[in-house]
Amino acid sequence: MKKNKANFNSVFLSVPSGSRPRLEDAAPRVIEHPSDLIVSKGEPATLNCKAEGRPTPTVEWYKDGERVETDREDPRSHRMLLPSGSLFFLRIVHGRRSKPDEGVYVCVARNYLGEAVSRNASLEVAILRDDFRQTPSDVVVAAGEPAVMECIPPRGHPEPTISWKRNNIRVNDRDERITIRGGKLMISNTRKSDAGMYVCVGTNMVGEKDSDPAELVVFERPVFTKQPVNQVVLADDTVEFFCEVHGDPTPTVRWRREEGELPRGRYKEKHLTFRYYVRAEDEGTYTCVSENSVGKAEASGTLHFTFSHYGLECPHNVGLLKTYVHGSFSQVRSLQLQWFL
Repeated sequence: MKKNKANFNSVFLSVPSGSRPRLEDAAPRVIEHPSDLIVSKGEPATLNCKAEGRPTPTVEWYKDGERVETDREDPRSHRMLLPSGSLFFLRIVHGRRSKPDEGVYVCVARNYLGEAVSRNASLEVAILRDDFRQTPSDVVVAAGEPAVMECIPPRGHPEPTISWKRNNIRVNDRDERITIRGGKLMISNTRKSDAGMYVCVGTNMVGEKDSDPAELVVFERPVFTKQPVNQVVLADDTVEFFCEVHGDPTPTVRWRREEGELPRGRYKEKHLTFRYYVRAEDEGTYTCVSENSVGKAEASGTLHFTFSHYGLECPHNVGLLKTYVHGSFSQVRSLQLQWFL
């Protein structure tokens, strides 16, 4: 069947010449104009049109200037002309090569006094492609640092909106630390609880598309749970400097002496323990150094000596006391001894 083609640019009224209208008759007038539509493929749709006039006008539809064939001409058509004059699509037909329903539509109302044309209305078919133009990448940060993930959704019409899921749960951007802007997910002051598998979601009226997942890893810098404390000891005592630390990945722990080398063979590495007698040269500052891939922490304690009054209880200890004074306590300027019989 050959399609009639017309070009409608505006609402108009024409009256055939030579007609003698009856007083009670009226030319057509469109009282409800169709609106632009964006519809998913395969879904039903309606372009509204309503006209009045006397006698009641007939209504026809045109797409891109060509008359639309409806079920009144072909009962097998998926387009139906409703009694009101609206055009109803049982389903929107749309393919890569054939797009018979997409276009610009007008309805035309006619009676013997003339015709009236509606405003233009476009019918567009929504699409959402499969492939993300940019998928998110894995991100590794230290707790407290900002984290940014980014994606570009598939092409679509209407343009897809973007949301994010973490471990299959929608990310709540009402959290003041979280901002979703464009294709970016920004988390300020990250916490360990933010770690997980993240998916970018592109959504429009066609549906949703999920990106491949990306992992956010939140490491923790070393934090001391127990620090070395300053100690004052006697010669021959055993000394322990404790150092405990938490972090992810598990931090390494080592010791450093500020005044020189550690006393070889007389300490354990995890907790600095002098397993044998403490010597005068052991005095100083001992620092616990903890490191992992995201940070480093240090904590220090000092070791000092004091006199033992027990060495003065009897004369046979004088030699030992002299050894203390000569070998261990260089800061002692004077020592006064009194003996009582």
